[in-house]
Amino acid sequence: MTTCGHLDQIRDVTPDSTEGCSDCLAIGSGWVHLRECLTCGHVACCDSSPNRHATAHADGSGHPIVRSFEPGEAWRWCYPDQSLV
Repeated sequence: MTTCGHLDQIRDVTPDSTEGCSDCLAIGSGWVHLRECLTCGHVACCDSSPNRHATAHADGSGHPIVRSFEPGEAWRWCYPDQSLV
């Protein structure tokens, strides 16, 4: 893992959904894996999912770092640096 210049944007967040991808639930779509934004707590689907909502959220909000929201996984990803942090 590497460090990045975006770690200061990580907050103590509460997930906005525990049921699945917030955006997919709103449109009745499915997802593959979930990610949680570590700036605001938005839960969204991964890039293997049809709608790629986590990437869309990062691009639209400027929130750089997500964590896996999958049971048993503890990794974090920085979109601007394209690296694990």
